[in-house]
Amino acid sequence: MKTINQLQQIKNININEFQQDLIRWFEAEQRELPWRQDQDPYKVWVSEIMLQQTRVDTVIPYFNRFIEQFPTIQALSEADEDKVLKAWEGLGYYSRARNLQFAVKEVYEKYSGIVPNNLKEISTLKGVGPYTAGAILSIAYGLPEPAVDGNVMRVLSRILSIWDDIAKPSTRKIFEEAVRQLISHVNPSYFNQALMELGALICTPTSPSCLLCPVRDHCHAFHEGTEQELPVKTKNKKQRHVQIVAAVLENEEGKILIHKRDNKGLLANLWEFPNTEVHLPNVNEKSQLKEFVKSNYAATIQVDELIGQIEHVFSHLTWNINAYKGRVESIMNETEALKFVTVKEMENFAFSVSHQKIMEHYIASK
Repeated sequence: MKTINQLQQIKNININEFQQDLIRWFEAEQRELPWRQDQDPYKVWVSEIMLQQTRVDTVIPYFNRFIEQFPTIQALSEADEDKVLKAWEGLGYYSRARNLQFAVKEVYEKYSGIVPNNLKEISTLKGVGPYTAGAILSIAYGLPEPAVDGNVMRVLSRILSIWDDIAKPSTRKIFEEAVRQLISHVNPSYFNQALMELGALICTPTSPSCLLCPVRDHCHAFHEGTEQELPVKTKNKKQRHVQIVAAVLENEEGKILIHKRDNKGLLANLWEFPNTEVHLPNVNEKSQLKEFVKSNYAATIQVDELIGQIEHVFSHLTWNINAYKGRVESIMNETEALKFVTVKEMENFAFSVSHQKIMEHYIASK
């Protein structure tokens, strides 16, 4: 593997020209995005949390609906968590929404509803890491703080010919230092956004559009022909596959049984249909689901036909779900976390994407 003294290439760059070329391109070519209409720190914050692990095109309608429903820090801090999760439904990584609301409550109570404008205070907020802190401080407050995400690391690895593995957390420090040396102190907001935009539109993971790049004259990878080799990124560990059996279960009134997940762990506080991991390969999965419901809900059920097979991929595991429909045969007591609801009433409850798909299969089977 090629090695290099990390940031030695910066001294070969005309930093002032680099800043001007980059910002001029951004001024002319930036996408019209709803969170760019003003520099409201709250809106910048919401957008940056939503954009983690999620494509811009996916985020836009969620952002618009979220801001319409929770237009201010006060509105979000006072909202019922179930409504917040419902507004987030389908975006995934739901801990982002819970952490956001938790942190917003702290801002409302501790900082009179004003997002902190310094690194020390903003970094203490739950769910606000170095990237989010830098994005808010630079975009909303115009402070020259680095905001290093995957796009930025890819762009700078090529421009500066950095061969350190970007999959390693320690490597981020190298890129943060690079941004500190390169960032425009006149317009840090546009500088950081331009690096992100460049990575999204031009300096893409594969087949970068180097001939359209506004800073190719400054790019070492372009001149050395190594743009396809950078950035260096080791692959993630192999995903774990989990077989799950689930069922949409009706009672005699035609209402459907739903359950709220625990308030910790994967998909915390979201609603779902009864389901369990298939632990016994030699035992019929319907029987395993019946036993699970009997043990956990004190109810007996009948499981009927298969209505769908769903694969749902997380960053670290894949769920392979066999979904059935069936009936609850015994009377059972409802609780705050275990309810019978109509299909219409389900609109008030937040479900994960996989269980939304189960419901789609159920409706199609009717």
